[in-house]
Amino acid sequence: MGDIRRRGAVALGVTALVAPLTLALTAAPAQAASCTAKAGPYQKKVEKFLGRKADGKQSTADCKAIRAFQTKHGITPDAGYAGPITWGVMDLMTKQKAVGKKPNKSGKCPTNKGRIACVNLSLQLSWIQDGKRLVYGPVPVRTGRNGYETRTGLKKVYWRNIDHVSTIYHVPMPYSQFFDGGQAFHSVGVSVWSPPGSHGCVNMKKTDAKKYWSLLKKGDDVYVYGRKPGT
Repeated sequence: MGDIRRRGAVALGVTALVAPLTLALTAAPAQAASCTAKAGPYQKKVEKFLGRKADGKQSTADCKAIRAFQTKHGITPDAGYAGPITWGVMDLMTKQKAVGKKPNKSGKCPTNKGRIACVNLSLQLSWIQDGKRLVYGPVPVRTGRNGYETRTGLKKVYWRNIDHVSTIYHVPMPYSQFFDGGQAFHSVGVSVWSPPGSHGCVNMKKTDAKKYWSLLKKGDDVYVYGRKPGT
């Protein structure tokens, strides 16, 4: 952008590489060099999610499986403890999967705007629809953490920059499509499920951000609704 003031507005609130839930971690052991032998409060549920025997008892194999999940999705401490943050991410994934190909079943995202990008903060899902027709998605996203919430309401894509770099956090924001005072769709190089969330942007996997880039254009509508868990 040539206008310095506009650059400042775009920079304001732009996210760093920081995904979904901001849940309280209670009674969890500190970061450990090896797996914890202690069963967590969500042991059975976590074991069931991972396809393991749901007996509520922590085994070495259980801990390794839980720890692998935590490491993959940036959950810390990644000591294999079945705590509330780990279960929160798993529970969200389950709810996202249950949506299937009917993300706008409730009709909350407008169907009278033509092509529009929808963001459901409650389920951390986004999709593109044209009227009632689903064009792409739904896909998992990571929105603003507590204190940096992604703002709700009807907006429009006002600026696009395929190779944008945050002037605040000095991190790349590929396929950026800005829709509200510095908040944008863009890809990240970390898990979109990793806590606690962005600084307001809608983080996406690269393949999804790239597809959004090809489907949306300046002036297209964006509708954000709901409330992210933990905010």
